[in-house]
Amino acid sequence: MKKWLLSLLAVPALLVGCASDEAKVDTNDEPIDAAALEVIVDILTPEEVKVNETIELAAHITQNKENVNDAQSVEFEVWESGFREDAQMIDGELEADGVYKAEITFDHDGVYYMYAHTTARGLHVMPKQKIIVGQPDMSKVKEDDSDNSMDMNMEGHVDTSEADGEMNHTDHDSSDESEHDHE
Repeated sequence: MKKWLLSLLAVPALLVGCASDEAKVDTNDEPIDAAALEVIVDILTPEEVKVNETIELAAHITQNKENVNDAQSVEFEVWESGFREDAQMIDGELEADGVYKAEITFDHDGVYYMYAHTTARGLHVMPKQKIIVGQPDMSKVKEDDSDNSMDMNMEGHVDTSEADGEMNHTDHDSSDESEHDHE
């Protein structure tokens, strides 16, 4: 009987001992700095370039003031003003210290736009930059004030492997003039 009574007292004692080993709840008394979680993309590409000169499309990616060398993807979307439907996507490659790069050559004067589509650490950031190539006639330039990416599916994906990073467009103004000549 003593053994039975002793075991009745031992079981609750063991249960109390186990309860004291419960994990403590982290109340996180310190606030989380949301700005530290933000992925920052600084475009390093020059805003003015020469015709037929290979340039680097480049972006420096940081989070909490530290370089991001593990971005899921960095793609540079480039198009000539007024021809957004002809945009091409060029994959950026990590060079070093959070800097991703790709190359492109513009074959004629014009105003171009570029989004640096960046997916890193669960966030998508896409800053935009205007690139002036050569000496374009600014009176003929259609400003692009769009603030979103074009919706590209596999059918709309531009294969840049054959284009080798070159933007090739015909003189679009001459087609307008030829229409007027026929009237």
